[in-house]
Amino acid sequence: MYAIVKTGGKQYRVEPGQRLLVERLPAAEGADVTLEPIMYRSEEVVLDPQALTQVQVTAKVLAHVRGEKLRVFKFKPKRGYKRRTGHRQELTQIEVTGIAAGAKAPKAKAASAKAPTGTAASAAAAPAQAPAKAPKAKAAAKASKDKPVEEGSDGS
Repeated sequence: MYAIVKTGGKQYRVEPGQRLLVERLPAAEGADVTLEPIMYRSEEVVLDPQALTQVQVTAKVLAHVRGEKLRVFKFKPKRGYKRRTGHRQELTQIEVTGIAAGAKAPKAKAASAKAPTGTAASAAAAPAQAPAKAPKAKAAAKASKDKPVEEGSDGS
């Protein structure tokens, strides 16, 4: 069983117990995070976005580290221009703790079930507000202020 998850703009093929380095996650060390699955594979393949809401991929944050230093060297010949800079990527080391299919219902449906739908107070309040009048067109005001052009005068 494996899943393909998306985090930090990249996609990773993960299995339970696998450790990997991903872009920096805003979670503390030791915290559990949920990764967004794109595909799930056990006996059958699950690609449908609605069915993927039932798939949950959890991982534990092991450490926040920095990648190796990359040297960036800019050079323009015959101009005496040389610049050397560096970059170290912020990374998070995680371990996939579990991949569960059909574990729990999505939170979005639970939140929509709690929200009131079509109450009489909200329905009565909506038509009571008069729509705002559109402002007059500025072009019409400017056209009335302009002087009419006389025929035959070319300005010379």
